[in-house]
Amino acid sequence: MSGTLDLRLRIWRQDGPGAPGAFQDVEARGIPADASFLEMLDIVNERLLDEGIEPVTFAHDCREGICGTCGVMINGRAHGPERATATCQLHMRSFADGDEIVVEPFRAASFPVVKDLMVDRQAFDRIIEAGGYISAPTGSAPDANETPVPKEAADFAMDAAACIGCGACVAACPNSAAQLFTAAKLGHLNVLPQGQPERWRRTEALVETMEEFFGSCTNHGECREACPKEISLDFIALLNRDYLKAKVKNRRLAARA
Repeated sequence: MSGTLDLRLRIWRQDGPGAPGAFQDVEARGIPADASFLEMLDIVNERLLDEGIEPVTFAHDCREGICGTCGVMINGRAHGPERATATCQLHMRSFADGDEIVVEPFRAASFPVVKDLMVDRQAFDRIIEAGGYISAPTGSAPDANETPVPKEAADFAMDAAACIGCGACVAACPNSAAQLFTAAKLGHLNVLPQGQPERWRRTEALVETMEEFFGSCTNHGECREACPKEISLDFIALLNRDYLKAKVKNRRLAARA
């Protein structure tokens, strides 16, 4: 599809976390069908500035579906109507001329609104800080082939590492759970040989930090549907298994200390 679209946008406007918010109706005429959703917002913001109206605040960075910064709710769906597509990868040809599009920030208490469509995802950072990494002694980098990694483990780790931390899983979940994000971060480390020394400490730390900020998973599966990288629910099953093992193993280690 080529050409242009005339659209009506209902965009959430909010000055800050404690301020009241409301929808603003904006006419978006002559939007190129091949423009991305964020490019459409750029065009709208330029027109708002010309009218002396404050532009809409939204988060973005790479605009290539890699950084996970751009997520918004589009017509009630995280990242919009297309599967396996981040907001920045969504093109306006997915909509029809004359459509009304409702644009909101991700709705979750753990992601407070910073302004308009931008939310604070620092709760994800707290999970990673709790142990979402592999420690290594300082010094020169090891040879690339020094630690053999089985192909099955490498493939599995890469599937998990595809998670971009956008938060769509939390926004889509009725419980605002972050199991899919946490499971992906654990999955890509826990299967690698380099990840084994800290596996059980890492698992317990990440899961219990997650539980401080987010709700509990009740297997709705909405997270998988909203995920732009289609992270498998299998990773949540592995998280649950490793967490049970970690509680036993870590208790035994503490008793020996």
